[in-house]
Amino acid sequence: MDVSIDKHSGFCWGVVRTVRIAEDQLAERSERNVFVLGHIIHNPSEIERLEGKGLKTITVDDFPSIAHSGAKVIIRAHGEPPETYRKAWHYGIEIVDATCPVVTKLQERVRKFWDQGFQVVIFGKKDHAEVLGVRGVVRDECVVIKSVEEALANVDLTQKTVLFSQTTMDRPTFLAVRDALKARIAELVVDTMEDIATEFHAKDTICGQVSGREQQLAHYAATNDVVIFVAGRASSNGKVLYNVAKAANPRTYFVESIAEIDPQWFDGARTVGISGATSTPQWVMEQVQEHIRGLVPLEQ
Repeated sequence: MDVSIDKHSGFCWGVVRTVRIAEDQLAERSERNVFVLGHIIHNPSEIERLEGKGLKTITVDDFPSIAHSGAKVIIRAHGEPPETYRKAWHYGIEIVDATCPVVTKLQERVRKFWDQGFQVVIFGKKDHAEVLGVRGVVRDECVVIKSVEEALANVDLTQKTVLFSQTTMDRPTFLAVRDALKARIAELVVDTMEDIATEFHAKDTICGQVSGREQQLAHYAATNDVVIFVAGRASSNGKVLYNVAKAANPRTYFVESIAEIDPQWFDGARTVGISGATSTPQWVMEQVQEHIRGLVPLEQ
């Protein structure tokens, strides 16, 4: 079999930046502990690698136990609400902010419209780390929805409204929500994030490295007999991109590690493609590639 890795897969630049910041802090730490608020990315293999270097995962509830200890706490790419920064200051904790600049810009734009009296609607997952940060910026005075049905049931259609999206949500559903609200709200702003589009090549508030990959990934999946999609199960963009690949090729399989690979998946296959989420390390996909190449071909 020919086993290839999708050249467009792997870490987005925001994740690369966050991981590099963590590695730099670990290299410089001397006697100081380095912590991260929540899993640094949604990939268990990469989390394990960084934990092996000394990175410790904590929550805000752990701040009192490391207060005034000289510890550093990394804010991961998803960002945090303002209250987290206030608590860190209160406990004398040094913050290393690795929030993705796209997420930072999203928070700034949401706050701007909220200050102007707009009803803020977020297309996203209510308890996702990124959305928690955005909710904190507007003191939780926003409506978080995941579908057209939820939008029509929970959004006040009489108010002037602005629609944003969690950066890793799927674009087709976002557009469906936009169209449904446009037809019913007299004053609706769909924030196009033109400044981000210029700076970071993103469209709307959905990260361009997620939405921009969908068409390419569908083509890649369709041109292979079998596709192995590698991602952490907690990865939002991993779920979105996996579904894109699965729709283009029914013989697409989701795995977190080589332990989940079933040799029977490749029965009769001549080409196997490996792809992954924006939080999937290149080294993990290479490990999957090597494992598949080492499988004994099934009898035809």
